[in-house]
Amino acid sequence: MIFITVKFRVKPEYVEQWPEITREFTEATRNEPGCLWFDWSRSIEDPAEYVLVEAFRDGDAGAAHVQSEHFRAAMENLPAHLTETPRIINTVLEQDDWSELGEMTVKD
Repeated sequence: MIFITVKFRVKPEYVEQWPEITREFTEATRNEPGCLWFDWSRSIEDPAEYVLVEAFRDGDAGAAHVQSEHFRAAMENLPAHLTETPRIINTVLEQDDWSELGEMTVKD
C-alpha cells in the first residue's frame, strides 16, 4: 500500500472551519475504490496544524487519486487557507491495513 502523512498549517481565520473546507475533498477521496483510509487529526500542541493520514491500495490507486477532479480542485483551492506548503511523508509498505502494537497489548 501507499502510506501518506501530510501536515497542514492552517491560517488562524480558517482553523475552526478546516473540516468543512476539506469535507468535499475528504468524502470524494474516501469514495475512491483504491482508498484504504483518509483520516484527519488535529495537533494538541498546535491547533493550527491538521494532520492527514491516508493510504491507497497500490500505485494505480494513488495515481487515480492524484488524477481525479476532486484532487485537482483541492490543489487549487486549499492553498489559500494555509500559511505554508504542506509537509509530506510518502512511502510504500508491504501491508494492507494497520498492525497491532505488540508492545501494548490490551487484555480483556
